[in-house]
Amino acid sequence: MPEPGIDHPRNRNEFMDWFSEEEKCYEYLEKIRWKSGFICPSCSAKQEPYRTTRGRLTCRSCLHQTTVTAGTIFHRTRTPLRTWFSAIWHVTNQKQGTNALGLQRVLGFKCYQTAWTMPHKLRRAMVRPDRERLSGLVEVDESYLGGKETGVVGRWVDKKSIVAIAVELNEKGGLGRVRLRQIMDVSADSLTPFVCDMVEPESTVKTDGWSGYSKLSEKGYIHDITVISSSDSPAHVSMPGVHQVASLVKRWMLGTHHGSFSPQHLDFYLDEFTFRFNRRTSKSRVFYSIG
Repeated sequence: MPEPGIDHPRNRNEFMDWFSEEEKCYEYLEKIRWKSGFICPSCSAKQEPYRTTRGRLTCRSCLHQTTVTAGTIFHRTRTPLRTWFSAIWHVTNQKQGTNALGLQRVLGFKCYQTAWTMPHKLRRAMVRPDRERLSGLVEVDESYLGGKETGVVGRWVDKKSIVAIAVELNEKGGLGRVRLRQIMDVSADSLTPFVCDMVEPESTVKTDGWSGYSKLSEKGYIHDITVISSSDSPAHVSMPGVHQVASLVKRWMLGTHHGSFSPQHLDFYLDEFTFRFNRRTSKSRVFYSIG
């Protein structure tokens, strides 16, 4: 685990001391990227590279040139790293996050587009593509985000966005990690791939009696079905985990982003919520997680 004060700043004053100059930001990024020293991305040679005045790193073995920002969200950016780091610090240290207008005010951007693009890039860096899947006892359900619907019934929607939710429960019934994804509909063709991508096989998956989950047993899951309509307990009692997370997502979207989002960018917002929720007991270490 990264150590406070060594791997990441513990507070705002320490942050200002560490990153008072652009060069210090590059040094920190290099330390994070190559913890045991530079490794050539071309030939994998482990040795100190030649350093040019333009900040390029040249491998002594194959003469391949690279930069510390290559392959990162900072690649070819015209924005100074100090500004990027300030944005990361502000976004990760706000309990509920921030929207583009808030970031524009804090960092003094003249262009709203820059303030909008930056947090979106940060959201993409918040989720690792090779992250571990949920395991053990996992509740799965769907929720709906957006305005009011007219002329539709049941689980089918016209204007709202459908969000699939998977919540890991610990032995005491408390909430563990979560996974969220926007899906096109509530059919088995949408719900089954979501569960397969987010939950380890042989885990116990608890759902309601909706037919969209009928294929989970075929995929190697222990399917625990609770038919809400014939149960003595309401849905939020029978499956409290997913309903609590769904409520938190809606409150967060309404409070931080004023309930305004476009479906094409919704997954990025869901990634940010997942990042924050799964690190809800962390403090300034989340700055290190994105960097």
